[in-house]
Amino acid sequence: MTPVRVLVVDDSALMRKLIPQILQADSSIEVVGTAMDGNFGLRKIEDLKPQVVTLDLEMPGMGGIDMLKEIMRRHRLPVIVVSSHSTEGASITLQALSLGAFDFVAKPNDVSARMPQIAAELIGKIKAAAQSRGVTIRPVGVTPRSGKKAPLDAKKTPTKVIAIGVSTGGPQALQYVFSQLPADFPAAIVVVQHMPATFTAQFSEQLGEKALLRVKEAESGEIIQPGTIYVCPGSHHLRIIAGGRIALENGPRIDGYLPCADVTLESAASYGKGRTIGVVLTGMGNDASRGAGAIRANGGHVIAQDENTSVIFGMPAEAIKTGAVDQVLPLEEIFPAIEKLVLRICGAERMGVR
Repeated sequence: MTPVRVLVVDDSALMRKLIPQILQADSSIEVVGTAMDGNFGLRKIEDLKPQVVTLDLEMPGMGGIDMLKEIMRRHRLPVIVVSSHSTEGASITLQALSLGAFDFVAKPNDVSARMPQIAAELIGKIKAAAQSRGVTIRPVGVTPRSGKKAPLDAKKTPTKVIAIGVSTGGPQALQYVFSQLPADFPAAIVVVQHMPATFTAQFSEQLGEKALLRVKEAESGEIIQPGTIYVCPGSHHLRIIAGGRIALENGPRIDGYLPCADVTLESAASYGKGRTIGVVLTGMGNDASRGAGAIRANGGHVIAQDENTSVIFGMPAEAIKTGAVDQVLPLEEIFPAIEKLVLRICGAERMGVR
């Protein structure tokens, strides 16, 4: 196969040396050039015709965000952001994702010593970006339904849980789905988005700007409530245990994932039984496929995003292969399907059906 042509854009001379060294270890990737800022980067795109761009966001001159906007406007190339782990890095990276960046890799604090540790992640995302079909989730800027956020009622114990597993392309997809939810949505939503620990609090705030529901980073010991979206911290696995209580586990990666969606979906299946809805959205890998099977086995319902609207069809495709998925839907049809299922569950509850 012809190697994937990659352009590296970073103002750090060290990073312009380290990233090509990492990528050259894989014969299926060819670094065709480097650039020290956005202006040089855009010229190199014209001259070198890369298939994928790795992009530092904090650069003098034309910075990464402005370059990304130009790439999206003029070239539609997939961009992998190489980001800082800091709070500031999280904010600007999430902004880049909302503008159309394919994905990101958070570089370690000790760059020279630990950069090789992210080699597999960076190489995998570059290959996935090269194979993607350039799906753009167009409704990112939609306006949330009108209304006010519902007041928290601590006496309510939810019997309905929406458990979502998502990775690459997730921030945009979640913004769109959550913008459609009404303030009185009668279920709790738990989200596992593959993202570093330093990013998930900022991500929760960003999602809250698009939703009428409360959005928060999950805390260990709290009891899930209807009308609330809980984002799993990137540093922990999340389980829903007896009484709808959240348990955060500071354990090792499971099947390569931290946080692991399978852990959350399996626990949601055990807690909610037939009142659980699993949703597997766009993303790389096979996380959530085992959890989808658990939800189906416990009488719940599973929805997977379709290939045409997925930035990467890996996670939905793997879930579909298990035979546990009840519906495969484009992104814009996922909320209406969830709403219909929740209303059906509510109707059964009113009739005393268990």
